[in-house]
Amino acid sequence: MTGKLKHKKILKAGFLADNAVVLIFVVITLAAIPISGLPLTSIVQEILTRIGRNCFLVFSLLLPIMAGMGINFGMVLGAMAGQIGLLFVVDWNIVGVPGLVFASLIAIPIAAFLGWTAGQILNRARGREMVTGYVLGFFMDGFYQFVVLYMMGAVIPIHSPTILLSRGYGIRNTLNLDAVRQSLDRFIPLRIGAVSIPVANYLVIGLLCLFIVWFRKTKLGQDMRAVGQNQAVAHAAGIPVDKTRILAIVISTVLASLGQIIFLQNMGNIATYNAHQQTGFFAAAAILVGGASVSRASIPNVFIGTMLLHLMYIVVPRAGTNLFGDAQIGEYFRDAFSYAIIALALVIHAWRKRAHAEAARSDLRGGAEAAREKQEQPC
Repeated sequence: MTGKLKHKKILKAGFLADNAVVLIFVVITLAAIPISGLPLTSIVQEILTRIGRNCFLVFSLLLPIMAGMGINFGMVLGAMAGQIGLLFVVDWNIVGVPGLVFASLIAIPIAAFLGWTAGQILNRARGREMVTGYVLGFFMDGFYQFVVLYMMGAVIPIHSPTILLSRGYGIRNTLNLDAVRQSLDRFIPLRIGAVSIPVANYLVIGLLCLFIVWFRKTKLGQDMRAVGQNQAVAHAAGIPVDKTRILAIVISTVLASLGQIIFLQNMGNIATYNAHQQTGFFAAAAILVGGASVSRASIPNVFIGTMLLHLMYIVVPRAGTNLFGDAQIGEYFRDAFSYAIIALALVIHAWRKRAHAEAARSDLRGGAEAAREKQEQPC
């Protein structure tokens, strides 16, 4: 009986550890919804819109996690590639969904090259991929700004003078994406009562989900999973570990470029020099809020995390306004919770990893002692 109770306690502790972040966010948002005073239809509309524009970016994190590389903070490289594609769309004034397709065709090869470069670097930083990717994003941000601020208009031809700075080269700080504004959102219009649903966005996300499910069953997907579980065993089995890890980062970066295009077409404008900077942070926060860790993530984690994180973004600032009479306090709470959730998820992951290692060592010691006692027994 005692053994059963102990087993139940272990299962309960494991469940709480696995879902601590999700439970915290559920409690916070459920407490903030009535205080915010927002109507239910308004909350539902915002959630549907935000899931449609953010999920694609969050999905780009799945494959590097599966390959054992943790959260790909270097996905901002893909976001930069997507923004470059949109800059050319604005310059050439390509309207509607064809404009999004054109931006994607420009962004994909750039993102693939940047992803390949990032993968080469991360292979030389094993065990420190996340912090390396984060610093790599800062480095490439400087290069991106050099290209956009100095080379565009001076070296790279720009046909529309309205998007250039007054000196004749360099792109303006903010551009309106009137040519492609919400073109995907409105491609297949559907309205149920007061709620408008971006059907095309969800169809694209659904196709990405099917791709991920299919990809996991392919030889490359199985290789990535094996590499994520144990690189030494994967190498002994003949799997090209370095190449597999690079491909995971390349696919992630390409998906991030497409996700940034979907995100910005919904927003309708682009902050040329900083729209990409927090992309990796918000995507990482969303997937961790959904119950994922730096070593395990799934499709449901993406949807749950995106919904919970953005539900908090919707209701907490309004709740702060109603409680304290100042919306800025709500913004402070929102930022604090967002940063804290990443720290908490990383701490829980490190604690569980250490606990599993200690349990494995204990089992080995117990097995060795049992074998020693068996040898010492008289025949």
